[in-house]
Amino acid sequence: MGEQVNEGGNGAGGDAGDGGDEILTMRGIVKWFDPTKGYGFIISGDGAGDILIHSSCLRSAGRSTAREGATVECEVIRGPKGLQASKILTIDETTAAPLAVAASQTPAGDFVRATVKWFNRAKGYGFLTRGEGTVDIFVHMETLRRCGMGELQPGQRIQVSFATGSKGLLAIDVRVDPEN
Repeated sequence: MGEQVNEGGNGAGGDAGDGGDEILTMRGIVKWFDPTKGYGFIISGDGAGDILIHSSCLRSAGRSTAREGATVECEVIRGPKGLQASKILTIDETTAAPLAVAASQTPAGDFVRATVKWFNRAKGYGFLTRGEGTVDIFVHMETLRRCGMGELQPGQRIQVSFATGSKGLLAIDVRVDPEN
């Protein structure tokens, strides 16, 4: 889907050079977007590589974020660092991951203290532990985003409310531990 359109200008925040760069119209799926960091990536539908999407591009389209899994059609510039979205044409959120994958489940109880065992941003998930002899709690990146938290670091103390899912314990709500 890499239709080439020869239009001048870049609109991509100055990364594209002298304004004579080619503008491509591409479609892809949002891999991830972090509103705290102000950027994310779209997986191009034609295999051309990941497309950087900056928050300023989303703001120009009247949006503050892009949900993981949403289908995006955008104008793209190939700059020195790779592909970058310069203009959002459409965003179809019907393909996006549900906002609250686990929100419909009833939490197992109040918030409890937990420690981040590990978290892999590229995979979009990690595990929390309440201590020796307890079952680990799965935490998804979408849960963190919904709760207004960014990436977790191993050893970080947080508070979590969780439920029992089909594969084990699942974080429903997370927040910073005020006693951390």
